[in-house]
Amino acid sequence: MPDSGGIVLTLAEIAARLGGDVLGDGATRIRRVATLASAGAEEIAFLANPKYRSQLATTTAAAVILSPKVADAFTGPRLVIANPYAAYARVAAMLNPPPAVPPGIHPSAVVESPLPASVSIGPGVCIGRHVRLGEGVVIRAGCVIEDDVEIGAGSLLYPRVSVYRGCRIGERAIIHSGAVIGADGFGFAPDAGAWVKIPQVGVVVIGNDVEIGANTTVDRGALDDTVIGDGCKIDNQVQIAHNCRIGAHSVIAGCAGIAGSVTLGDHCVVGGAAMLAGHLSLAPGTTVSGGSFVTKSIKEPGVYTSLFPLDEHDEWARNASLVRRLPRLAERLAAIEKQLQAGSVPDAE
Repeated sequence: MPDSGGIVLTLAEIAARLGGDVLGDGATRIRRVATLASAGAEEIAFLANPKYRSQLATTTAAAVILSPKVADAFTGPRLVIANPYAAYARVAAMLNPPPAVPPGIHPSAVVESPLPASVSIGPGVCIGRHVRLGEGVVIRAGCVIEDDVEIGAGSLLYPRVSVYRGCRIGERAIIHSGAVIGADGFGFAPDAGAWVKIPQVGVVVIGNDVEIGANTTVDRGALDDTVIGDGCKIDNQVQIAHNCRIGAHSVIAGCAGIAGSVTLGDHCVVGGAAMLAGHLSLAPGTTVSGGSFVTKSIKEPGVYTSLFPLDEHDEWARNASLVRRLPRLAERLAAIEKQLQAGSVPDAE
């Protein structure tokens, strides 16, 4: 479980920051967050999933975060708030602030641009010409920031992030190790059996409060820019191809692949390992289930799934064979319908 490293808040102090109502002893001391099953003294738990409600009767948590609907299901100190899961996340952040990073430039860094005194540049970092960093930016070991890049105030790049020339990253971004921002998109024109590379002249533009996971790649645009909207959260090992536009506050889970020129509306959710074919658009508020393959645009928000369910292999093979026969069966059915309409097929009676 997370350890606060000495920070202690009372339940009343937490409520003062988050809102919500305190029931029970507001002076209850909270040092850590934990699950209902494991929490003990000075630990706060939360109930967000109804299937864990029975654990309220046995938990030894010092306090619990829960919604008004189940406020009476726990008799100990509690914080009653509309969104317990979000409240838990904020409490965890209060009790586990990131360690302070002293400003300064490591002697082994290669820096070709003037930087604010408040930034922190780790060992082996390379920063090119005409780079603009905002106040308090932290760039950890081994990162490469090419010419003409902009990174907004308060952003954090973990070790070995690469940001190609001209890309722009907003404020308070978090980019994890191994991510590559602005590599060339996959653009080649066929010519007499060979492939001619198409110069990728756009950049990547990332909004404020975006988090990008480890080893994720966001390709630069071929002509127009690739754009990641404010507040997007992108998991590890995601591929976002050139000219995509990801709407604000969208979420993309691990190993998803998004082909070129796809547009996601605001507040979309793409599940893990989902695949989106190129030149599609998804309506705002669309959810694509994990493992799905999207081959056409989605015009109405909702939850969409194309995953073929897991089954024992022989049964799966039998079902797959039936699926392959569906076009022929549809043709036969259409022919029978025509015969019925023409009156050439006798009634079953």
